[in-house]
Amino acid sequence: MAEGALLEPGDPAWADALRRVHHDVYHLPSYVELDARLSGGTPVAFRYDEMGQVFLLPLVLRPVPGTGLRDAVSPYGYPGPVSDVPPDDTGFWGRAVRHMAALLRTHDVITVFARLHPLLPVSLESLSESGTVVNHGETVSVDLTLTPEQLWQDTHRTHRNQINKSTRAGVRVVFDDWDLLEPWVATYHATMRRVNATDFYFFDLDHFRRLRSALGDSVHLAAAVRDGEVLGGNLFFAYRRIMQTHLQSTRDGQIWWADKLLYHEVRLWGRAAGNLVHHIGGGVGGSDDSLFRYKAAFAAGRQDFHTWRSVTDPIAFEKLAGTPTPALMSGRFPPYR
Repeated sequence: MAEGALLEPGDPAWADALRRVHHDVYHLPSYVELDARLSGGTPVAFRYDEMGQVFLLPLVLRPVPGTGLRDAVSPYGYPGPVSDVPPDDTGFWGRAVRHMAALLRTHDVITVFARLHPLLPVSLESLSESGTVVNHGETVSVDLTLTPEQLWQDTHRTHRNQINKSTRAGVRVVFDDWDLLEPWVATYHATMRRVNATDFYFFDLDHFRRLRSALGDSVHLAAAVRDGEVLGGNLFFAYRRIMQTHLQSTRDGQIWWADKLLYHEVRLWGRAAGNLVHHIGGGVGGSDDSLFRYKAAFAAGRQDFHTWRSVTDPIAFEKLAGTPTPALMSGRFPPYR
């Protein structure tokens, strides 16, 4: 017998599914709940069960202004669908996705947009049959099973040079000194101003305190300090032996190459703590841009980053955005936002 359900964060069935599948911090109810708070949405997870096997996708349901309808989006990061069924079982994955679309439609949800996890297995074939999968490019990961010497050799010589210069300049990286959170947030806001980020990304101090409360020992702060001043920092996750760079920032002005030292020291910390991989992400929107090339100079690991888009209520979608052509499905999605 097959059945699907939308779960609230406190539902034991959500925690039960996570015990059965390989997942990351983005799949935790506490993380999804915190992310939903940012957009005024409702945190849920779709769970599908069939013959003792399970499929789970965390989502945030958001109201579509002026319509009485909603759409579904995955929380910030890489919280794609996870399952204890291998992706080559396209029959199971396809049935799970179809059940999800039907159930969401009964909750007045008209579209789904999900970022897929570059390191966790997913059936792209099944998702493509029930929507559109877009390949945005590659992301970079560090193999933490390598020796420190191998990690150093995988680092571009320019980065190695500047890491050495940073150390000689007296920059040091301090881990999990949460008294440094407030000055680090100031460097984060400085970074957001430099990249002309929208207001949404100017997360305040209380948000980061809530993030720490929600994730506990799975969230860490590495702060680059020189002469008592915080030059920048790396807020990262370490969960089930997967590390994820969440946000990295530097202050305005002279930083003595602290950004390079941060990536280097964080990966060494992760290796010493027994993690297997450090996923440091890619370029803006997954593109092969200067940010991607900057990150690519730290490590040799590469994996594709995809998003998945699906229309669960075609009639309602057409009224808002028109016919869901391939161009419409592969561009900014959903197009009515």
